[in-house]
Amino acid sequence: MTLVLRTTDHTTKPAPALPVLSAGTDPLLQLQNEMQSADGPGVTRCVSHPHELALDGIPVMCSTCRARRDWLLINHGRHVWVRCRCGNQWLEPEISRADFDALIAGPYGTTYPSVEEGLVALGFDGAFAGIYLE
Repeated sequence: MTLVLRTTDHTTKPAPALPVLSAGTDPLLQLQNEMQSADGPGVTRCVSHPHELALDGIPVMCSTCRARRDWLLINHGRHVWVRCRCGNQWLEPEISRADFDALIAGPYGTTYPSVEEGLVALGFDGAFAGIYLE
């Protein structure tokens, strides 16, 4: 599977910030909050996860190269994809946007002009297939 993001050249005004919802609010309001991107419309965020990843106690393993750690988690909208160093990528419905937001420690990070350039810079373009980076 390949993640293909479409971007536009025109600028848009960022969506107004929504209030923080409490845990007991309406599920439709929570879904609406998850649909709003954190840093503007169409933003894609990535975070490296070098350790093993277990979802509901089941360890995640790449179906292509059988890797068990060193992942890149990609968030776009309310969806989160897991990407392996070999270039294999899949949508992971068990990871919510709230889970992804919990992994982001702060507002600091590197911004890349495109998703493809970010994947190359971070080493998740398939060049390091089968290699664990420490």
